[in-house]
Amino acid sequence: MNLVLIGYRGTGKSTIGARLAAMLDMAYVSLDAEIAARAGMPIPEIVSRAGWDRFRDLEEDAVADAAARDGQVLDTGGGVVVRPENIRRLKERGIVFLLEARVEDIIARIGGGEDRPSLTGAKSFTEEVAEVLAAREPGYRKAADVVIDTSRRAPEEAAAAIAEEFRRRAGV
Repeated sequence: MNLVLIGYRGTGKSTIGARLAAMLDMAYVSLDAEIAARAGMPIPEIVSRAGWDRFRDLEEDAVADAAARDGQVLDTGGGVVVRPENIRRLKERGIVFLLEARVEDIIARIGGGEDRPSLTGAKSFTEEVAEVLAAREPGYRKAADVVIDTSRRAPEEAAAAIAEEFRRRAGV
């Protein structure tokens, strides 16, 4: 059984995921890091050279490989819900936790977002976050088994709550 973290960038998936892996004695897998390693370049470069569709293809391949194994905390990219096949695969062997946060908290956490490619290319950073988050919200909600608000919790507190719920649902 895997513990899967989904949610918009800046909701705490990486920070909380690493803590969860240590708490639960599970492997930690960042799918974004896996994609970058496989491509031999950072995500912004993948997107600028090959476009978002190619990145999503690479993401789908990484999800398929990771979802075929058990005993992992999977930190997914914010757009993993864009392709329903990703969620179907992740749910086959995983419990999906949606990490959510208020837009202002996301912006504060990720700053100007220079290390991440623009998703819209035309809006201000704040407008982009709000717009993309609103567009993805239905996909996040549909995919989630459990929703955790990280705006109101410290990472340690969120990780403890997730670990407890994962143990309960997974029977471990």
